[in-house]
Amino acid sequence: MFNLLNFLKPLAHKEPLPQDRVDPEYKKLRIKVFAGIFLGYASYYLVRKNFSLIKPDLLNEGILDKADLGLIGAALSIAYGISKFVMGNVSDRSNPKVFLSLGLLGSSLIMLFWGFSNWVFTSLTAMILLNFLNGWLQGMGWPACGRTLSHWFSLKERGTVVSFWNVAHNVGGAMMPILFVWGLSLFSEDFKAAFYFPAIVSIVMVFVVFKLMEDTPQSRGLPPVEVYKNDKAGAVGQTEKELTSKEIFLQYVLNNKWIWLIAFANAFIYLIRYGVLDWAPTYLSEVKGFDKSAYSWAFANYELAGIPGTILCGYLSDKWSKGHRAPITMVYMLLVLVFTLIYWKNPPGNPSIDLIALFAIGFLIYGPVMIIGAFALDLVPKKAAGTAAGFTGLFGYVGGALCAELIIGAIADSYGWDACFILLIVSSILAIGIMAFTLKRKVVTG
Repeated sequence: MFNLLNFLKPLAHKEPLPQDRVDPEYKKLRIKVFAGIFLGYASYYLVRKNFSLIKPDLLNEGILDKADLGLIGAALSIAYGISKFVMGNVSDRSNPKVFLSLGLLGSSLIMLFWGFSNWVFTSLTAMILLNFLNGWLQGMGWPACGRTLSHWFSLKERGTVVSFWNVAHNVGGAMMPILFVWGLSLFSEDFKAAFYFPAIVSIVMVFVVFKLMEDTPQSRGLPPVEVYKNDKAGAVGQTEKELTSKEIFLQYVLNNKWIWLIAFANAFIYLIRYGVLDWAPTYLSEVKGFDKSAYSWAFANYELAGIPGTILCGYLSDKWSKGHRAPITMVYMLLVLVFTLIYWKNPPGNPSIDLIALFAIGFLIYGPVMIIGAFALDLVPKKAAGTAAGFTGLFGYVGGALCAELIIGAIADSYGWDACFILLIVSSILAIGIMAFTLKRKVVTG
């Protein structure tokens, strides 16, 4: 009889390979594993924020108001934040190949069901429940990838590697609205194509990801990555001993003041990230006069801009500040504040300025998102990587993304969009201030 718990268990260590086979095998598998987590996490984004693109349709048809839309979006944020923490701890004791694939399959099936069930769009309760369940399954993505990054890439190279992997957010996030526009043309302008068309693509990707992924290097007869890369600094505290849930939570995460600081900063960074992104279609439609195609492409460009911005941020954190994550985060967030002001104050009738400001915010905001994740991996043993990343994600989603959905929707209804932008500006200032406290914590990379 099939046993899911046994299926999820990490693979046992294999007999070590001969020394002359270690380098070629490591090089081959690192490329393969990186492709697996990149394509896997990009595919998670094909079936995550689909609801944001149909908000204007639901508003225009009088089905829901902004507060209702905020409740539906909040359901995903709450579930994702809690799941990223809880499932992060499970992922630290699981095979990421299986863990990542199962979460993606479950999330894709929910989006497929939602898109093909017309009655769902008449029930606020049904949409809240589906988005909550989707958020919980989405929480299986980052921790599995974080575990994989910690085992296959050493500390001294991690900032750059994580920055390249992190653009999977943007690739998937940009492809989703592009698939939506394509789906509109294929399915007679059916707005529900935002759900079922990306879901079909992501189901195909489940099989690709499962084929590419691996567990730990030791499960393939290879030495730990710190030994392979001769990373003495990275080996400090990076024990290969399996840890209990209690050890992970109490010794390495909840008792770590640096983890708490970056978690609080993450909440404000996520509020800005999703406060701008999730409400861009609605704001651009209502205030700036964008049509459906125009705001969908603006949504995509925001995500695409994050690719060069994130890579540059990771490179600078490794090469310029030598693993010190706080300075570059503070610079990026200061520039986010500037372009958020431009996006807000640009009067209607100047769409090119809006697009430039959105592109700039997208270019800048994903760097700090990535840095917080890399910082969390730096601060704990790799056997606790999923939990540490999940803890910062808990704050990011339950604190930041939840406010972006729930509070911004309510504020926009009651006080107008100006009040929403004031909240975004204050959040930028607070994120910079909190990160300033981490300037004393420098991770030495060699």
